[in-house]
Amino acid sequence: MIAALSAGIAPAVAFMTFIYLRDRITEPIWLIARMFVTGALIVLPIMFIQYGIHAELNNIPIIVEAFLFSAFLEEFFKWFMFMFLIYQHDEFDNHYDGIVYASAISLGFASLENVFYLLSNGIEFAWMRALYPVSSHALFGIIMGYYLGKAKMNSKYKGRYLTTAFVLPFLLHGVYNYILLGLNQFIIILSIFLAGVWIFAIYRLKHARTYDIRFLPDKFINK
Repeated sequence: MIAALSAGIAPAVAFMTFIYLRDRITEPIWLIARMFVTGALIVLPIMFIQYGIHAELNNIPIIVEAFLFSAFLEEFFKWFMFMFLIYQHDEFDNHYDGIVYASAISLGFASLENVFYLLSNGIEFAWMRALYPVSSHALFGIIMGYYLGKAKMNSKYKGRYLTTAFVLPFLLHGVYNYILLGLNQFIIILSIFLAGVWIFAIYRLKHARTYDIRFLPDKFINK
């Protein structure tokens, strides 16, 4: 059990550390940890809802399973918890902060989901889980956080960016699930798809970081 816990959580912590160290204005560790734990806790109600759906419905189409019962539920809960807990928080005061806190929620979710999977199926799947599900949650968190940061910093287009912050990760997550569940040779296609999402997410991460460097006073950088 200790091995599964360690292997399940370690990739999420590694991704979170990378994102945190890229921040020029570091956020409170306690608040990041709080968002991480929040992300982990929302696994439980989502699992309960999904279990109830599968108990009541038979022969669910793959596209419905991929987009509605998985991607929609997971990304909506992440987005909602961000809006409820952190969007109006005083510490959320620059563009890159959105990436830090949304990634913390997303990676907290990924870590507990990963632990449950490894406990059920064996620790030998740890590297595959780190490479695909955990990294995909990290990417969806970066993308969600990027647009939440834009919404906070640009009130003129707040509604547009808040909508994009949910819809884009939801669609990407749905495509990821559909490739995983519905296509042959899914590893090759999934790898190509994730490579494209990695490029997009890293570009957004760099853009948010550059925005903060350009528009915030020097005294706040690396404080």
